[in-house]
Amino acid sequence: MAKLTKVQAKAHQQACDLLSKDVLTLDDKMFVLANWQESASHVNSAAGAFFTPFDLAMDFAIETYAGRVIDLCAGVGMLSFAVKMRHVFQSEGLDLTCVEINPDYVAVGRKLLPEANWIEASVFDVLDMDIGHFDVAISNPPFGAIKRPDGKKSPRYTGADFEFHVIDIASHLASYGAFIVPQGSAGFNYSGKRGYERQKEGKAVKFQELTGLHFEAGCGVDTSIYQKSWRGVSPLCEIVCVEFPEHTADTSKTPVVAANDNVPAQTSLFGDAA
Repeated sequence: MAKLTKVQAKAHQQACDLLSKDVLTLDDKMFVLANWQESASHVNSAAGAFFTPFDLAMDFAIETYAGRVIDLCAGVGMLSFAVKMRHVFQSEGLDLTCVEINPDYVAVGRKLLPEANWIEASVFDVLDMDIGHFDVAISNPPFGAIKRPDGKKSPRYTGADFEFHVIDIASHLASYGAFIVPQGSAGFNYSGKRGYERQKEGKAVKFQELTGLHFEAGCGVDTSIYQKSWRGVSPLCEIVCVEFPEHTADTSKTPVVAANDNVPAQTSLFGDAA
C-alpha cells in the first residue's frame, strides 16, 4: 500500500463518502475517478494494477465503437466509462461488460457504471463462461510477468507477459480489440518518437508471428503526453488495435499454437496477417 499525502488522503476519503450514496451524479463519478486511490488499500505493484489516466482513457476510446463491448481486467471501469462518454450519442447501441477479479474494484465500478454487466472473475476464466461474442474487447491489462492465478494461461500463448495472455483471450471473444500495452509489447514504436516504425524483432513481433494477429496504431495517439499522469508509475505505452479473425471466436475450431517465447518464429503466419 502506498502512503498518501494529506491532500490525497482527504480527497480519497471524500471519494469514499460519495461512493456510499445509492446513486452518483456525473460530477460525483468524475470526482471518484480522479481521487479514489486504489493504492490506499492494495499493493498495486504486486498485481500490476495501475489505473489508466482519464485523459488517456478518453483518447483511447476514439479507437472503439458502440456495440457489445467487453472490458477485460477492468479495474473500476475507467476505459468503459470513457467509451460511454465518447459514444454518448450512441448509448442505446452500447452494451458494456466489465470483468475484474478484485472485489473492491468491482464495488466501485458498479457505482460508476451501474448499467454495465460486472463479472467478478479472473480474465482466465472468461472463456469458460457462456457470455457470447462481442464486437469490441478493450483492456489496460497488468503489464509484464505478473503472477497468474494457479498458473493459468490463454489458449495459445504460454509466455510470461500478462498483456499477451489478455490479447489472446480477447481474440477468442471479440471481432476487434483495443489495448493499452507497454511500447515493447506493441509491435511498433510511435509514442514519444519522431515517426511511426514497425518493430523488427522482440516479443511483440514473435507473438504476432505465432498467433497470426497484427498489431496496429489505429488513428495514432501519442500516449507519451500522459506518461506523468499515471499514479506510481510512468510507463511508455502504445494503444494497440487488432482485427481478430473470425475463426478465433470459436475456440474449438482454433488451431492451438503454443506461443512460447522459446519457440522459433513462424514467419508465414506473420506474413499472412500483415
